[in-house]
Amino acid sequence: MGVTGPPGPVMDRDEVDRALARLGAEHEAIETSLLALQDHAGRRLLEGADLTGVTKERWESADASITLLWAYFDAYTDALRSAREIRSRRRWSSREDLVELTELLRGESVTVAGSATATANAPTLHGASGKLSERFSLVTLVERMNELYATSLDMVVAADAVWSALPARIDLLSAELQRTRQLAHSVGVRPGEHPAGDDLERITRTLTSLREQVISDPLAFWQRAQGSSAPGGGRPDTTAYDREARALEDVRREIDAVLTVRQDAEARLVRLRDVLSRADRTLAEARIARGEVLAKIAATEVPVVSGPPTVLQEQLATAAEYRRHGQWHRLSPLLESLEQKAEDELLRARESLTAVTAPLAVRAELRGRLDAYKAKVARHGLAEDPFLIERYDAARRMLWSAPCDLRVAEQAVLRYQHAAAELLGAPRVPQHGLEDRRGESSS
Repeated sequence: MGVTGPPGPVMDRDEVDRALARLGAEHEAIETSLLALQDHAGRRLLEGADLTGVTKERWESADASITLLWAYFDAYTDALRSAREIRSRRRWSSREDLVELTELLRGESVTVAGSATATANAPTLHGASGKLSERFSLVTLVERMNELYATSLDMVVAADAVWSALPARIDLLSAELQRTRQLAHSVGVRPGEHPAGDDLERITRTLTSLREQVISDPLAFWQRAQGSSAPGGGRPDTTAYDREARALEDVRREIDAVLTVRQDAEARLVRLRDVLSRADRTLAEARIARGEVLAKIAATEVPVVSGPPTVLQEQLATAAEYRRHGQWHRLSPLLESLEQKAEDELLRARESLTAVTAPLAVRAELRGRLDAYKAKVARHGLAEDPFLIERYDAARRMLWSAPCDLRVAEQAVLRYQHAAAELLGAPRVPQHGLEDRRGESSS
């Protein structure tokens, strides 16, 4: 988001034309920034979250700022439109036109209706609270929008960064914790009977509480970078998570020591069964997903999902027999081979699941693109255009019907985009087919 030129005396025609060109480019940059903020994943999450603490307070302020931003942008748009209309009256603007344009482009010519609620909550506008309206120059208005945009984006980016990092890491740590608990139980490490068992119970309670706090108040876990003024300058504070991760690692080493002494081979067999079980479940999920894709997506090739290899289960049973009979010299190389094969099988199963669900991801992307353009059209006052409505309804029927022909649906979405672009005076949307997109994503 930029800043207009300095005020001055009555502008000549060349100055007016340069100012209008600069303002037009600035308008497009501001609109792009606002649309990106409006569609930011973090903003959407904040809008529907049950927030507490500092995040709740800052989101109330940021939400009011975003509302005020759009009001300011609309006023800015109207002022730019008025200036363009005055300039287009005649090829060589008269003295009166130039005086009017100078006042509009450099004077306090923009009036924005005040909102007591919005200005009271916005972080830098407490002095404007309760005013029925405010007058700005375009320079002041852009500075105000820049300020509101920076503070709002900073809050949204920070919350999104915490949500993107910490809950997933806590979930992974909790999954590791659950596996450790099961393993500890198998070797007699239980709460009340062994210090490591007590530690596992405490870590479980702490992680549960930590995740709840992160979800409801992410900004409490945000550490701003020293000396940084850029929006989102900082990183998630992982102090509490790291402490529990280290505690769990200490417990795991304790259990590993027990396993090494008592039943190293059995533990490796348990892990092998777990990996193969996950691979089997993933393949089963892929088979179910393939049926769903075939039912919902037409005219597309969905790869066949193979069943789990029985040879690995047979080798696993052989390994168990070796352990039962104490044939360690045979068990050791077999376990090493099985561990690598099991990881390869799990990877193959995950790749299979990803491959069969790809058409659903393509359909979701087309749906999102269609709705994004509809929102843009609505913001420009073209939501009731019969031609656009017809194109939108046609594309929507294709994308929300089953089975959905992705190629036909994509063409319908492109037709709607082209129609909207023509009415908005924007460049036409490049016609990238499904093959082009897949080629780009794979490159």
